Amino acid sequence: MTAADAGNGGARSATAVSTGTGGVRAGAAAIGIEVSGLRVAYRGREVLHGIDLAIRPGERVALLGPNGAGKSTLLRCITGMARERHGAVLLGGTPVESLPREAVALRIAVVPQQAPVPFAIRVEELVALGRLPHEHPLLGLRDTDHEAVARSIERVGLADLVGRDARELSLGERQLVLLAMAVAQDAPCLLLDEPTVHLDLRHQVATMELLTDLNERDGVTVVAVLHDVALAAHFFPRLVVLDHGRVEADGSADVALAPDLVRRVFGVDPGLVTRGLPPAPGRSSSDRPS
Repeated sequence: MTAADAGNGGARSATAVSTGTGGVRAGAAAIGIEVSGLRVAYRGREVLHGIDLAIRPGERVALLGPNGAGKSTLLRCITGMARERHGAVLLGGTPVESLPREAVALRIAVVPQQAPVPFAIRVEELVALGRLPHEHPLLGLRDTDHEAVARSIERVGLADLVGRDARELSLGERQLVLLAMAVAQDAPCLLLDEPTVHLDLRHQVATMELLTDLNERDGVTVVAVLHDVALAAHFFPRLVVLDHGRVEADGSADVALAPDLVRRVFGVDPGLVTRGLPPAPGRSSSDRPS
């Protein structure tokens, strides 16, 4: 099971160029994502209505929106796991449905909200599952795989969890292990579905800082579903707001969190969402709506 497979249902992942520190596949090229005319229906109810979205290689994008907006469904479509769909999904210019699952796993690592651990497995063994796309069919894990696992554990900061049964971890600790598994996967694109949902405040910030580092230093394309608007606005230069299966806004925090849109989409006082956010370039904090 790879992180992508676990996704059917703190923070690091793969990178696009070798840095010597992140367990990265040297020479891996960043990839972009293209979604065109995407429509998805479950039991006759359409949940995505003609989504058009282009994410350039090396971008860092947060998907925002209320519950049921279609964010997680969009991630599933990008990974090719939502088969009952219409429209095009391209990974690096290639239709995702034309790619074998192994090829998708070499392009995308997925961090789900949570994945069950149905059997006894040590933390380092769970992280090593991220190496399955690279595993030699006869030799199994090689030295380079073990090195990638060790580097990902170090980079996510899980050294104190090594040797423990993953079933005995807290939900937050287990979430960080899934992040480390995605790091070990060494894919040039990282998709995350609410990666901070089980984390305390310190680990939420550490996770966001890690995603920023992976993106800016290593060139990983990062797409994350988030509910914490403040974290998204602070750490992501591009926000895509979905509502009722449609893209309602796409741009910087100043654009995507405009007061009228926040009131209409999220149904709350815009001041509750925007208060405390850093001012946009060219605008002082006193100009922020309250």
